[in-house]
Amino acid sequence: MRLTVAQALVRFLAAQYAERDGERHRLIAATWGVFGHGNVAGIGQALVEDAPRMPFHQGRNEQAMVHAAVGYARQTNRLSAHAVTTSIGPGATNLVTGAALATINHLPVLLLPGDTFAGRPADPVLQQLQLPRAGDVSVNDCLRPVSVYFDRITRPEALVPAALEAVRVLADPAATGAVTLALPQDVQAEAYDWPEEFFADRTWHVRRPRPDTAELDAAARAVRSAVRPLVVAGGGVRFSGAEDALRAFAESTGIPVVTTQAGKGVLPYDHRCEAGGVGHTGSSTGNALARTSDLVIGVGTRYTDFTTASGTLFPADTRFLNLNITAFDAHKQNALPLVADAREGLTALTGALGGHRQDAAQWIFSKREWQEHVDAAYAVPDEDARPTQTQVLGVLDTLVDGSDILVNAAGSLPGDLHRLWRTRSSDQYHVEYGYSCMGYEIPAAIGVLLAAPGRPVWALVGDGTYLMNPTEIVTAVQERLPLRLVVLQNHGYASIGGLSEAVGAERYGTDYRYRDADGGFTGPPLPVDLGANAASLGMRVLRPRTVRDLRQALADARAATVPTCVYVETETADTVSGPPSARAWWDVPVAETSTRPSAVKAREEYDRHAAARRRHL
Repeated sequence: MRLTVAQALVRFLAAQYAERDGERHRLIAATWGVFGHGNVAGIGQALVEDAPRMPFHQGRNEQAMVHAAVGYARQTNRLSAHAVTTSIGPGATNLVTGAALATINHLPVLLLPGDTFAGRPADPVLQQLQLPRAGDVSVNDCLRPVSVYFDRITRPEALVPAALEAVRVLADPAATGAVTLALPQDVQAEAYDWPEEFFADRTWHVRRPRPDTAELDAAARAVRSAVRPLVVAGGGVRFSGAEDALRAFAESTGIPVVTTQAGKGVLPYDHRCEAGGVGHTGSSTGNALARTSDLVIGVGTRYTDFTTASGTLFPADTRFLNLNITAFDAHKQNALPLVADAREGLTALTGALGGHRQDAAQWIFSKREWQEHVDAAYAVPDEDARPTQTQVLGVLDTLVDGSDILVNAAGSLPGDLHRLWRTRSSDQYHVEYGYSCMGYEIPAAIGVLLAAPGRPVWALVGDGTYLMNPTEIVTAVQERLPLRLVVLQNHGYASIGGLSEAVGAERYGTDYRYRDADGGFTGPPLPVDLGANAASLGMRVLRPRTVRDLRQALADARAATVPTCVYVETETADTVSGPPSARAWWDVPVAETSTRPSAVKAREEYDRHAAARRRHL
């Protein structure tokens, strides 16, 4: 069959499927694109040629398209993904942030950036990076360190092995992430006689590796000998679909379960074994359990600094048992490794324990105490007052059910949500905290809407995040997707402002205020109206001014069938929202010497916390 390279690639991708537990999904369900001279005549023409086979979504910003694809992949538990095509030059380099986010979070996305001419008819061409020391380098090489697989297709016949390897990696739960196939624009348009077999339907089985017998025996012995074991559940539980296996393990053993940002929701908030979040953004209940644990059973977690409180949370003599599909993560914290799929590993471990059970009476009381803290944070003394950030969450909490999905990534909201949100379903809590990327929320929510049509999807953002990446509002309008956007306007970077104060930087440069004569930012707030901006992009905008107004606005947004923004003026950026503290440190180094008293005091506090850091050896 004679086709161009671009036509062959699109046709090949349309015939790829992923299968797990007997359920079959399109592996590449759609392609996102912003067209320029580097892809319009190649991939662009091929998408026109094969439009019935490959759905297309028009993006406005290349980074945002990757976020939308990632949101889709996460909602499908990595069983289906999207491709993203861009031109060469700026369009390609705009992919880097999204690629890093996908790879850090182990979420599949196929990147198809255009590349400069392989045949070099002119050197340089428009938007080409030219280096005297290397003729084979292009800007696409900056995607190498953030891609789990990278190839540049410089000849038509090279597409066959590269495409097969690309989809193999995308479907591998232990290796998946951003996959990049860089496509020189002349090669995209080159014709070749392809073997018919290349375009046959292929189904890639998503494997569920079971634990090694010796590792399983060692794991069971460790659990039986523990006095205060604790499960730390991460995103791997959800990606495996292991929620029922985790529930069965917890109920059988009586071992409490705390969750990371990625793991929150794998047990509903009111399950008797669910003990809240863990780490810097977790609950005091979860962290108290962590501080007294003698065995931590990590399931599908990477142990980031937020989870471990920068190495200060777990006792020095705590042992770790890590169930993870990757050996790299299973061996962290000098752990006993149990390398396996989360569902298969939990099921096997439950069976190996043979009914072994712990006493859970002590932590049930502290969980009840934490829920009283949540109620207090959500309380509304005055319905006619301007709402705080936590009150906004509290009002939303009264309106949603298990079908709603919340999308967030950055600012102070992830901390508030991890501590306070009462998660009702395993996929309700969609907080991207591996890369914590400002600007993720709006496009990711669009991806979630594409993966879960008919469900209420909320993008929760602060004003700082909104300003980073509002462009895909236009895509939601174009696609007629009922995106619910909640914008909390506090006139600055509230989260980083609080951190700035804590580390002795005195909130400098974190408020949105006019610059004063001395070069500071102490003037009145800037006259920024983000609600008007959202309206100009095509959204219906609601402007509640009181808590009473907010209840009606959020209810109207939930019932909406068009993209709807709830624009809420909250407290100013120097007023941090008021959830109870997690009482867990985060290591942000403070100036070792300074003439300013605030920095000197902050360094003293830093040294006190850093002295408690420990390595588990």
